[in-house]
Amino acid sequence: MKNRPNILLFFTDQQRADTCGCYGSDLGLTPNLDELAAEGVTFKNAVTCQPVCGPARSVIQTGRYATKNGCFRNALELKDDNQTLAHLLNGAGYTTNYIGKWHLSLTGLEPVPMEERCGYTGEWKAADLLEFTSDAYEGYIYDRDNQKLPFSGQYRSDFLTEHGVRFIEEYEKEEPFFLMVSYLEPHHQNTKNRYVAPEGYADRYRDARVPEDLLQLDKPDADWRANLADYYGCIRKLDENLGEFADALKKKGIYEDTVILFTSDHGSHFRTRNGEYKRSCHEASIKIPMICRGGSYLGGRVIEQSLSLVDLAPTILEIAGAEPAKQMDGRPAGCLLRDGAKDWDNDVLIQISESQVGRALRTLKWKYCVTAPHKNPWLDSGSDIYVEECLYNLEEDPYELNNLVDREKYREVKEELKEKLLGKLELAGEGSPRIISL
Repeated sequence: MKNRPNILLFFTDQQRADTCGCYGSDLGLTPNLDELAAEGVTFKNAVTCQPVCGPARSVIQTGRYATKNGCFRNALELKDDNQTLAHLLNGAGYTTNYIGKWHLSLTGLEPVPMEERCGYTGEWKAADLLEFTSDAYEGYIYDRDNQKLPFSGQYRSDFLTEHGVRFIEEYEKEEPFFLMVSYLEPHHQNTKNRYVAPEGYADRYRDARVPEDLLQLDKPDADWRANLADYYGCIRKLDENLGEFADALKKKGIYEDTVILFTSDHGSHFRTRNGEYKRSCHEASIKIPMICRGGSYLGGRVIEQSLSLVDLAPTILEIAGAEPAKQMDGRPAGCLLRDGAKDWDNDVLIQISESQVGRALRTLKWKYCVTAPHKNPWLDSGSDIYVEECLYNLEEDPYELNNLVDREKYREVKEELKEKLLGKLELAGEGSPRIISL
């Protein structure tokens, strides 16, 4: 391994952790990812801190909570006053390259100009709103010079993978590269309002096992019966795409010189918790896969401590031998590999927008969520008053079927979690709001 390894961030959209074999799935959807996990490190309790597309991406690029970096909801531009992952990697001698869905500009169907790419100066083949510039088998992205790159008859994730693999095959620079490949799959296709697997893939999973939370929370609005097979088919195809990247790195002779990171922005509860697929505090929405293979991330280890999406940027910078920006809220994960970091804080703050102005604290045992029903979830980034909404014991109730928030016997637990949540909110720059107990 070179002192400064190449870094590949393979990023999916709306993927539940429990779809992966390395997280306990028996469906066989992710053999290539499972092989990476067997060689590398799996973060068992990886959690998004913002379960919606744009804000989650802003957190990855800045290492800051979405309310701090200015993108607390979709349709907000990530301003250039943020010091980003790409800026810092450029300073550390990396080339910074991006392929796929961006979702951090306001250009919509138009190309993202260089000045709005948040420091990515190398390869660029992307669209701001890939879900609207493309369908599953047709559409376009833009190249570095803002020229359209159309595709037709090819599945979208294969199209992006083809460009990513070609980048690796043709890379001849002395500097190490950082490449982020940001897929839309397994996200539902917005123009059809349903999930769309590659042709023939959904048929493989018509009778596949259904996650217990979906079975237990089945209701008229829930659409997993119509979509789960396609969702699984999307994930199987993405895993094949991941395998293509691993093969390309091996053929290039740089597999051992490259750290591969795999993660997602959030999960999907298939309209069982609210009127759409995410934007809730529940595990199906916030628990994400996070696997790292290469460098010091070897050995087939499973890390039990919590890791937030806000920790990803500092972790990537640590892998690159670069210092995180002082303004970053996240923490590099390397210490978890060296000594287990016994003093590691396992309490994760979750900020929820668009469906509600909500905040949640996830510990290894508890989930505590509050909401501000008097606030506008599209216009208001936070609140000075919240009301308790949910309390779950994750050890005894992993599918979050039994809300304990109004049970008198858990009053002391709630008070302890309330104080912890308030402390997190203060660190996240949200002041000292008041939480009304039930």
